[in-house]
Amino acid sequence: MARCVCSKLSAADSLTLGAVQIMIGIFHVFMWYFLLILYMGQIRGVFGTYEPITYKAGCSLWGVIFIITGVSIIRAVRHQTQGVITFAFIMNIFCIIVAVIASILTAIELSSFNSVSYRNYGQAKLGREVSRILLISYPLEFSIALTYSIFGCIDLNHHDEDTLTAVTEEAESTF
Repeated sequence: MARCVCSKLSAADSLTLGAVQIMIGIFHVFMWYFLLILYMGQIRGVFGTYEPITYKAGCSLWGVIFIITGVSIIRAVRHQTQGVITFAFIMNIFCIIVAVIASILTAIELSSFNSVSYRNYGQAKLGREVSRILLISYPLEFSIALTYSIFGCIDLNHHDEDTLTAVTEEAESTF
């Protein structure tokens, strides 16, 4: 297998990080679908339905971004061009931002609980448990994206230095 995109990470490590990001993203999309079914089945009661901010914002659906980021890492390992490496780096930065925003929204959701109809209490409680599980996966996604971003930045810097050195050597040989 070819040299990895990251100067300090092996190709196998990068492929593993990408695969884990894809799995986390698929898990989040499945949890979004579960929450969609769960909250759509609520019955209007005296106190209304439970629709947390993470459900309204579609935080679990943001798992698609995690999937795209994981695919971009795997592609960067397999096809090492400056454009692909830069795209993977940008997607990991975007993934970090998404993970932080989703963590904050989930923490806000879990810190407050308004009254809901007794008919919807079970669904609201189950939805909050799903949010707790998702809250555990956001720091994992954050750390994976941060790790790859750090080493990807190092590699982009080395790639630019190698290009600059090659151009300088070529210019000196022509004179």
